[in-house]
Amino acid sequence: MSIVRIKDMTPDDRPRERIIEIGSKNLSDYELIAILLRTGNVQESAIGLAQRILKEKNGLHGLSKSSARELLQMEGLGDAKAASLIAALELGRRIHQRGIENRGIIREASDVYGLVGERLRAEQQEVFEVLFLDAKNKVLGKSHEISRGGLASCPVDPALIFREGALRNSLSVILIHNHPSGDPHPSREDIQLTYRIVEAGEMIGIKVLDHVIVGDGRWISFQESGLLDV
Repeated sequence: MSIVRIKDMTPDDRPRERIIEIGSKNLSDYELIAILLRTGNVQESAIGLAQRILKEKNGLHGLSKSSARELLQMEGLGDAKAASLIAALELGRRIHQRGIENRGIIREASDVYGLVGERLRAEQQEVFEVLFLDAKNKVLGKSHEISRGGLASCPVDPALIFREGALRNSLSVILIHNHPSGDPHPSREDIQLTYRIVEAGEMIGIKVLDHVIVGDGRWISFQESGLLDV
C-alpha cells in the first residue's frame, strides 16, 4: 500500500487547493495541519493523520506544548513532519509575542501572557518575574527575573522588585509567576505576597497594576479577578 498524498485526494479533501480557493481562515485546524504534514502514511491520509494528532494531543493547546521528542513518539510522524509542526507552532508564538513587543504597551492580562506565558508555562520550577512600565503602561525592557524556586514555592523579596524599578524609572509594575502544576489559581501565599508587594509599592510610589499567574495554557489576573480591590 502506498502513502496517500494530498494531490491524490478527491477535490473536496485537498486542503492545499482549498486554502487558495477559500482562504486559510475557512479551513479547520486539521486541514491546516495536513498542509504542513504534506503526506500521510500507509494507513491514513494527511487529513486522517492530522485529525488523529489533534485528538491524541487534545487540540491545538496540547499540540503547542509538545516537544519534538514527544511528536516523534507518535505513530506515523517522522523527523520531517515533526519538525514542520514544531517550526509552525514556534513561528505563531513569535509573531504574537513580537506584535506585543513592537507595540510595547500592556492593555490587559492577555498581553502579559503573550509576552511571557508560553515561556513560563514550560518551566518546571516556579519563576517570579516583573514587568516594569512607564506612565503610559509601556514596557521598559524585557521582564526581569526576581527569583526561582521549586515545584510549589518561590521566595520573593519585595525590596528587589522596587530597587530594580527605581533603576529603570518605572512608575508601575506587573508581577508574574508560573504554577508548574498547570493550575493558575492563586494560593493563600500568593495572595498574601501580592498584598505585601502592593503595600511596599505604595510606600515608595510605584503602583502594582496586576499579578498574573501562568498555568498550562491559561492564566489568572488579580486585577481582572478583583483580587487587587482591597
